[in-house]
Amino acid sequence: MNLSDLQPRSGRRAPAAGSGADSRVGLWPRARRAAALFCVLLLIGAIAAWLALLVTPAQSVSAAGQTLKVGAASPHLSLAGSGELDLFGQSVPTTLQFSGLIRPKLVLTHITIDSQLTQFVQTSADHGGAGAQNRLAASLVGGWERYFLWQTLVTAGFAVLLLLAFSGLRHYTHRRMFKVVAIGTLVAVAANIGAVALFAAGTPGTLRQVKSLSDLVGDSAAGPTAPAPVGVSLPGVQAVVIGDSTAAAIGNPPVAHPSAQDTACGRSADSYAADLAQVNGWKVLNLACSGATVTAGILGPQDTGGVTVPPQFGVLEQAPHASVVVVSIGANDLRWVATAALCVMAAACDDQASTAYFQSNLNDFARGFYDMLHDLAGLPQHPKVLINTYFDPFGPDVKCLVGDGFTPAKTKVLSARLATLNTVLADGAQTFGFTTVRPSFAGHELCSSQPYVQGLKAAAPFHPTAAGELTIALADQQALSTDALSVSAAGAK
Repeated sequence: MNLSDLQPRSGRRAPAAGSGADSRVGLWPRARRAAALFCVLLLIGAIAAWLALLVTPAQSVSAAGQTLKVGAASPHLSLAGSGELDLFGQSVPTTLQFSGLIRPKLVLTHITIDSQLTQFVQTSADHGGAGAQNRLAASLVGGWERYFLWQTLVTAGFAVLLLLAFSGLRHYTHRRMFKVVAIGTLVAVAANIGAVALFAAGTPGTLRQVKSLSDLVGDSAAGPTAPAPVGVSLPGVQAVVIGDSTAAAIGNPPVAHPSAQDTACGRSADSYAADLAQVNGWKVLNLACSGATVTAGILGPQDTGGVTVPPQFGVLEQAPHASVVVVSIGANDLRWVATAALCVMAAACDDQASTAYFQSNLNDFARGFYDMLHDLAGLPQHPKVLINTYFDPFGPDVKCLVGDGFTPAKTKVLSARLATLNTVLADGAQTFGFTTVRPSFAGHELCSSQPYVQGLKAAAPFHPTAAGELTIALADQQALSTDALSVSAAGAK
């Protein structure tokens, strides 16, 4: 018998013994390769989704005079917690709690409060609050959904790029590359949608609870009402200055015939408020008080020098014809004196403890600053509001301060922190449509031949001299001159 007689008559080769088992064994490598490829595709999808969260632009929404951007914060490891609110460049946690790893990040960009808006909100409140309140919530939800629509598209784009790179490294044929890119993109999109459904599904329901910004930042930062008016009516006042010791001009000659409050607050006849009054022929009311903060001084009473000074904003409300309001605030909220003292005593000013202390104070100030700006925007006469930033007392030469512990490295840190505060002040002013004024003492800092800053041995170190106050007044005057304001006529009413 020949071996050919063993071949089947059909001409096909007879299956070898055990071939069924061998074919089943051969499936395992293919299954493992397929599983490995799927895991790679899933990993690429996760990377694409993560990159998309980082780069997808937040969506702008507007309702009831408020404009915000809605996006997603970086994923958290906890299953529930606060979202993020960017308030004048400072990230503060929301009072609302969100479930899931993916939580919203909201950026306050603009607020307009005028008589028409006030009437609209009041009308909505009279009808059960269904108008402006529901519009804000609906806008936030719509922005959140729009954000994730774009984020899904961006995820697909990143997935395509990553899959093309992966296919190139594997030297796939064009046909196989097309299949891998198509399947991988679908996997990435599906995984992204699944992650959003799993880790952010409750966010729309939580956002629907938002009736006003106070629901996001808390009542302490966005109180529903301004301080009550204090004292008698002041119809003849044409401009008002509120703020701290920089506006009070502490350390300079006192005002003539000072009251107990004038003395306790350190108000001076050389303040920039007095300069503005003299140059323009205005009646300017200087309410600034040394040591004032937003909460204890501007919006709340302040105890100083054995005197309880009423809220400056409450007195401001009694000046219905004041067409200009100038504000200098923030240094005491950041505990600037304590910060500088810690800087002198420490080996370095930018250690973790000092930085954390500064950032915590700055976040708290951003909340209170919002409250104050909100109240200023709600004044019925809608005055021109100037927000003064702080001058830098340190110049390039600080040799005269080294003996007191202020080295060049330390003054550089303090200047940077003042710049950070000034950024918050400017961002807040821009958000509410106010004017930022940036007085500069360049060439007249401490250690210069003609400093505009009181020295460390003076009555009020780091505060402006009379020349410094005049410099601030000139900066304010320049800001006012850009607008055709007729403040003088306002006091004649």
